[in-house]
Amino acid sequence: MNIKPIRSESDLQESFRQLEKVFQAKSGTKEADDMEILVTLIEAYENKHYPMTPPDPVDAIKFRMEQQGLKARDLEEHIGSSGRVSEILNRKRPLSLKMIKCLHKNLHIPYESLLAEVHKVANTKHNTKIQRTV
Repeated sequence: MNIKPIRSESDLQESFRQLEKVFQAKSGTKEADDMEILVTLIEAYENKHYPMTPPDPVDAIKFRMEQQGLKARDLEEHIGSSGRVSEILNRKRPLSLKMIKCLHKNLHIPYESLLAEVHKVANTKHNTKIQRTV
């Protein structure tokens, strides 16, 4: 098998075709080594060209609500009053650090998902400062 770097979409498709040929290879064989190399190359290409960003915090909360069969009322003990829950779910109010900690601890929503909005705002502010100084 001729394994080479992945530099384009056509290279990526060719790597997938090669991977299909060795995907079920037995451990310790040359085919298994080829499989590991191909998987590493494919992951590197996809991470560079198709980065995965955390979901929007509200989408993460709604997804967890759906998973656990929760209603907005069920979030009151984690977020606050029904009005506050409504504001959060309608994206009219950002999550506070206390809310984020509570949602993570009690509903097991990853911090990365709950903090995504904070990072987005911080990056936007940083980029704005850079643009003003240029």
